[in-house]
Amino acid sequence: MRVRSFVLLASIALCAPAAMAQDKGKGKGKDKAEPMKFSPEEVDKGAPKSRALEKAEKLYDNRDYYSATIELHKVVEGETGDSEANRQRAELTMGKALFHLEFYSAALSYFDRIVQKGDTHAYYRATLKWLASLSTKLPESVLLLEKIGKYSRVDLDDKELEDERDQLLYLMGRWHYTQGNLKDASALFAEVAPESNFFVRAQFFLGVTHVRNYEAKPAAEAFKAILRVAIERPDTPDIDEWKEMANLSLARVFYSVHQWEASIKYYDKLPQGSSYWLASLFESSWAHYQMDNFQKALGNIHTLNAPYFETEFFPESLVLKAVIYWKNCLYERAADAIADFNGIYPPLRKDLDELLDKVQEPTEFYDVAQKIRGGKGSGLREPVQRLAKSYLMDRTLKKQFDYVEELDRELALVKKADPAWQATAIASTIIQDLTLQQSLAKNDVGGMARKRLERGRDEIQDMFKQTIKVEFETINALKGQAEAELRDEQVQNPKGVSQLEITADDEHEMWPFDGEYWKDELGTYRFRLASRCGKK
Repeated sequence: MRVRSFVLLASIALCAPAAMAQDKGKGKGKDKAEPMKFSPEEVDKGAPKSRALEKAEKLYDNRDYYSATIELHKVVEGETGDSEANRQRAELTMGKALFHLEFYSAALSYFDRIVQKGDTHAYYRATLKWLASLSTKLPESVLLLEKIGKYSRVDLDDKELEDERDQLLYLMGRWHYTQGNLKDASALFAEVAPESNFFVRAQFFLGVTHVRNYEAKPAAEAFKAILRVAIERPDTPDIDEWKEMANLSLARVFYSVHQWEASIKYYDKLPQGSSYWLASLFESSWAHYQMDNFQKALGNIHTLNAPYFETEFFPESLVLKAVIYWKNCLYERAADAIADFNGIYPPLRKDLDELLDKVQEPTEFYDVAQKIRGGKGSGLREPVQRLAKSYLMDRTLKKQFDYVEELDRELALVKKADPAWQATAIASTIIQDLTLQQSLAKNDVGGMARKRLERGRDEIQDMFKQTIKVEFETINALKGQAEAELRDEQVQNPKGVSQLEITADDEHEMWPFDGEYWKDELGTYRFRLASRCGKK
């Protein structure tokens, strides 16, 4: 029997640590200083400013941003007779004012007006600084990366962008990565300076880019660069999580090139407190399987099924368990593992099918997904609720939910503003823009959530097909009808004894499992396994 290849190369997480990004300051906008200094070029100095623009700029300088937006809106909309140059100036100032008021998505809309005009807009490059600042306030989204992706690498050489260059190199690289422009993405990531706080994340995505190109060696070098930073500069922001991600990625890279021992070495570096620890246990089980270290593989699977992790699902672990027993001619145990899988996952798959059939519209699915993520109100059976939630909590999807929450926050912020400002034209414009963005975002996120559950359902179906194959061959073996070529793949053990005696080193003791799990024992289990292949 050919075991399904466990492909890890393309499964490296494409998510940054949660703390990497989003510092959403909650202070009042008009009490905050500008996050950067930038004096845009004066354009058409001979064109007089309207009284509205002069008033707006004075209000802005005095940090009365709400009042400034009222006057700026008149200029931007062409109500004041200002020249095109002055209107462009007002667009930039409007974006800056909204940024200070913490209307970050609304600010992005005004900055986008500038970006769309390209270098014909007087403040095209000046806007790059503000886009960099928005990347620290908004959840990372294609919308923001798309704006930055409009610029060329040459634009980053502006002297005014010196402080933000590494950040923008990274963000521009992220945009090219999302578009599949891997060569450009690699070049941008590689250019980020080693002393920059963006170096670690750039190296991570540089490694991932090499992975997508099936370039294991340079990928490993990029991930190892992160580990060196963890040693040399342990105060680097979020370095512990980047280190964990680098170790996990290295393990996957080595697995992909069949270096099982090196793979296990890096899997073992994930600490029990890591959010990636369970994934590392499961994935390393396959590496141990490849080395015929079935005792450890089964021990890891035993940990994954501990009651501490009842909200986590690793259906393929039961498939692997069945394959290990089959390979060692322990057909009754293989049948038991298949029965365990069939007792849990096909019914869950059926429930997911019913949910997907029942809720078709993406926006409606967004509401259902929110209830699932919240853990209540979904109307699903408890095990289905937990399984669906596990699929919907991946970090890429979380960023999209976070973006909808940001839009909700900004709409609520409008309602908290002074009633007089709420009645203005700019407030109405912001509400309309945010409401439209919210509707589009919910539609997009609902569609993404639906696809995520569809993928989970399909994965269960694929594993179910694998169990059918194992079950069929197990039945044949039990009947004594297994073909000789199948025996060639199995572990020959004429005496029927354990393939490897389990011994403890000086730092450990041997304790038999008595049915009770202890947290300090998790991840250390070993199974005594006596192959029956070839026994007379």
